[in-house]
Amino acid sequence: MSKQRSNEQNSTELNSVRLDKWLWAARFYKTRALAQEMINGGKVQVNGQRNKPSRKLERGATLTLWQGHDEKEIVILALSEKRLSAPLAQALYEETELSVEKRAERAEQRRLLADADHTARRPDKKQRRQLLRVKHQDE
Repeated sequence: MSKQRSNEQNSTELNSVRLDKWLWAARFYKTRALAQEMINGGKVQVNGQRNKPSRKLERGATLTLWQGHDEKEIVILALSEKRLSAPLAQALYEETELSVEKRAERAEQRRLLADADHTARRPDKKQRRQLLRVKHQDE
């Protein structure tokens, strides 16, 4: 009898799901505990506001979340309480065009900054030997 109830619950459409559970199911974070940490730390916002992990999400809500250096703005298309395969999980949401453009710009800026930092590094072995030769040339 309990199997029939669980099958009935799975077959019906979900009207709402917990924020931390959805983030885990959509594969934004590896564990629910990590999703809860991010939510409590203010790294995840629903419709522009901070929330608790237990907040109920509905279709059409806009999430803003940070993953590493990237800020993503997504719109929820479907709800799930179960962790799905990556292709199915990506069908649960859609990233906004503005968010995609901003992430591409930030990635380009990070790449350019990384290229500029090469001159600020410590000299390698060959460069140190050259510096020592120049320094001790007068002796």
